[in-house]
Amino acid sequence: MQLSPATGPDTRLVHWIGKAFKVTPDKIGIAVSGGGDSMAMLHLFARWAQVSGHEIAAVTVDHGLRDGSDKEAAGVAAFCAQIGVPHQTLVWQDWDGHGNLQAVARDARYRLMTDWARANGVGGIAIGHTKDDSAETFVMRLARKAGVDGLAAMDKAFVRNGLLFVRPLWMCSRAELRDYLARNDVAWVDDPSNDDIDFERIRVRKALGELAGLGVGTDALQHTATAMRSAREALDHYTAIEARRHVKAEQGDLVMPLHPDVPAEITRRLRSKAIQWMGQLPYPPRLTSMQHLMEGLSLEGKHTLGGCVVTLKDGQMRIMREANAVRSHACRTDQIWDGRWAVSGPDAPHLQVRALGDAIAGCPDWRAAGLPRTSVLASPAIWADNTLISAPLAGFNAQWTARIVADFHSWLVAH
Repeated sequence: MQLSPATGPDTRLVHWIGKAFKVTPDKIGIAVSGGGDSMAMLHLFARWAQVSGHEIAAVTVDHGLRDGSDKEAAGVAAFCAQIGVPHQTLVWQDWDGHGNLQAVARDARYRLMTDWARANGVGGIAIGHTKDDSAETFVMRLARKAGVDGLAAMDKAFVRNGLLFVRPLWMCSRAELRDYLARNDVAWVDDPSNDDIDFERIRVRKALGELAGLGVGTDALQHTATAMRSAREALDHYTAIEARRHVKAEQGDLVMPLHPDVPAEITRRLRSKAIQWMGQLPYPPRLTSMQHLMEGLSLEGKHTLGGCVVTLKDGQMRIMREANAVRSHACRTDQIWDGRWAVSGPDAPHLQVRALGDAIAGCPDWRAAGLPRTSVLASPAIWADNTLISAPLAGFNAQWTARIVADFHSWLVAH
């Protein structure tokens, strides 16, 4: 189906779509739930692709958490077929009833979309977050006593699971997109949970309607969130500079003074960014989690957070990887292990990289590296099934070496 060229107010929206990527991938993925925001984004991308010649494909994740979700996914598939956009529905079936459902579902959604993208040659995925979403998130984080990072506006682009995601509609309002759909006779589905005040975001959405009369509406909140993002970028810049002075890398560990001679906010950022890098976390730990960390260090000299073990001795903090956090991590010897380590040696197809763990008992020279036992337990080792072939950081079989390929200081500049 050939879509009509954009005219009038539609032209501005198509322009935003065209600016979604700094470098446009050959093939773009569109995340579509069937709701108004994502359906508008899909239609806009289809219009843009007709002119630009870029290849697009749509993906829907059906979490199967409520009746009718499969029919909504089928409706998206039918619309995609109508406008000539390839579409695939991914079904999530791994919910075990444990943990925060919304957080677990979100992680699963991104994981499924990332796997789909890699299997289909998709170089980046667009998601339909709007400035209404930004305002709602701002208020929710304000209620959690968030600092600059938490109150900063959503990034227009971010990397998750190694894949680029973009938010091309971040400057558009929900109402603006509904008007677009109405002008172009495109149907959408309203999620019944959008009226369920048991959800925090829905309560915030209703409260914002009241606050708008006081001038505290979506535009005002997004303006403040954008200012916070600028402040965050400035703080990140100076944090990276101070990290060169105060944070030392020791074969995968990070060591820094408990009280470096920098402002308190920079100190906090050095600590939280070190935890984020070491734990391979998508976001830095929350402020309250960092406070608990510091309390634990002051009382016991040791604390765990975000897949890391942190110790305090002689005024120095050492951040190490936690062995339990990498116990199930495995990859081929030509791949990056735990997001940081590359190994080299006499390769063979059946070999794997896994954490050394309890096999340290068979490495009598592990102390020679000068690292704490905790660090060596979580270090990369080469395995053939259940047989330890080499443990580079534990001095076992020097034919293999291990090195950090995504170092903290370079990562800090990029993040």
